[in-house]
Amino acid sequence: MNLARIEGASNDMGLALVGAFHPDDPDIGTLVLFAPAPDFWQVLKNAPEYHAADPVDHWSARVFETLATKFNARAILPFVGPPYAPFLDYAKQSGRAWNSHVGMLVHDQFGLMISYRGALAFDERIDLPPTTHQSPCETCIPKPCATACPVNALTPAGYDVPKCKEYLRSNPKSDCMTKGCAVRRACPISAGAKRDAAQSAHYMRVFRGNE
Repeated sequence: MNLARIEGASNDMGLALVGAFHPDDPDIGTLVLFAPAPDFWQVLKNAPEYHAADPVDHWSARVFETLATKFNARAILPFVGPPYAPFLDYAKQSGRAWNSHVGMLVHDQFGLMISYRGALAFDERIDLPPTTHQSPCETCIPKPCATACPVNALTPAGYDVPKCKEYLRSNPKSDCMTKGCAVRRACPISAGAKRDAAQSAHYMRVFRGNE
């Protein structure tokens, strides 16, 4: 199996290949990770799942099953469980994601905008390119993510989720709601995700909830 062929097929479906590694698991030769590609939101808007109650998850389930069938692999989805697949561990094992200054994962290409939609598990060990094994946070001197939250809910000391949600409910027209989390956007590498603002707004509405 050729990794470039897998990447090309996933790109055609609105996904970006954001990591791959050989797990210490006798049942998996290679695990390949995927995130939304820059054109993901437009792809989703044209998909039949767009008007579903959970459009992103419904879309992901269909697309990953399609890719799994195409490549004779097994689809692993982060929202299927319990038990839930350890995607945070997968990300770190890929050598392309690390804990950031504010705790959440930072990716070498997508920064703090990384969002894993699923993985494909292959029986064979696919040849993989080398990774840097160095977090971009190590050379980020300004560390803008550490002070970007308007209510200091997400800092190096931890994440105050209730405080974050209360701010979002009280400020429905804030940049955090319309463009996405200010902390995630503050990361210089996040620009690499080329995230559609409507996509981030959807995620924030889901996260905030209605209560």
